[in-house]
Amino acid sequence: MGIGVGGSVLDAARPAAAMVAVEFIFSALQIFIKLALDDGMDVRVLVAYRLMFGAAFLCPLAFLIERKKRPPLTVKVVTGLFLCGLFGITINQNLLVLAIKLTNSTTIVTALSNLTPQSTFIVATLTRMETLKLRKPSGQAKLGGTLVGLGGAMLITFYKGPEMRFLRRLAHTGLSHATGDRQLRQQPAAGSRILGSFLAITSCFSYAIWLTIQAKVGQVYPCHYSIAALVCLFGALQSTLLALCIHRDADHWRLGLNIRLYSSAYAGIVASGSAFPLMSWCLRKKGPLYVAMFGPLIVVFVAVMSSIVLDEALHIGIVLGAVLIVAGLYMVLWGKAREEDEQEADAPKLVGQDEELGKESLPHAKG
Repeated sequence: MGIGVGGSVLDAARPAAAMVAVEFIFSALQIFIKLALDDGMDVRVLVAYRLMFGAAFLCPLAFLIERKKRPPLTVKVVTGLFLCGLFGITINQNLLVLAIKLTNSTTIVTALSNLTPQSTFIVATLTRMETLKLRKPSGQAKLGGTLVGLGGAMLITFYKGPEMRFLRRLAHTGLSHATGDRQLRQQPAAGSRILGSFLAITSCFSYAIWLTIQAKVGQVYPCHYSIAALVCLFGALQSTLLALCIHRDADHWRLGLNIRLYSSAYAGIVASGSAFPLMSWCLRKKGPLYVAMFGPLIVVFVAVMSSIVLDEALHIGIVLGAVLIVAGLYMVLWGKAREEDEQEADAPKLVGQDEELGKESLPHAKG
């Protein structure tokens, strides 16, 4: 009896532990990216190498796991995957990494990246995939959450506020001293910080467009590993061509046993290769709303790790804006969950109405 209860508790805790691990992996990725940029690595080259490593890891994995159930590729599916690579990988990742470079802050960019649900709601509304149901609590919550989240983004973008020093008092490594001194010498101008923030917000809309396209592709090509591998492959080709158009000098592409290689390998193999299977497993077990609820954890992880490892300053404006973004995120998620409940509640009513209409039309049909 005790073993059964313990086993059930362990089974229930596994999805939560997996999502915490996923958010920690992505948090460490932000730190690796910042360290590579501080080392002088070009934004576009970093993204290209990341996707090369990711495609090299995911393609064999997808071939082995889904080789027996993979449907044939059609022109429509390939076009959709190409667009997924363009919006979800190439544009999104280049904007995010450039935003980190311009703001000189992983915490700002990570906080703004939590606008993805609000951005998805806006894109879905503009493309008429979703309608504004302002008379229902679900529609009010989604609209309110979107406005609150955008307000938090504006707060982060335009308000800095006093510095919160308590995290920076923790023990620092020699690496953090070096990066901290470098950061003190390279404080971004206000214009760069604002531009970087808007690029981060734009990347959320690019990601939202990718989600919209991939949802349609997934309906006709239900192979998650193959989709991830092909999207990563297309993104690698697109990002490499973009980087080569700007940098053909071999010095920009040279990798040694340094932070540039470690960052690229971690991003491609660990972040793409390990986090994606964990997230896919959680999606199958618990659904998208459960996975999305863990998104704000990355803000906390990055804020702590950036302060300790990078000696990055944390300002009150970032904290207040992040709180608003997270509050808006949960409002949108609550609205989405409530909408699903409303649809389930309305379904029996619609069935009953159809039956009544059928009974009313029956005598006329006989006549």
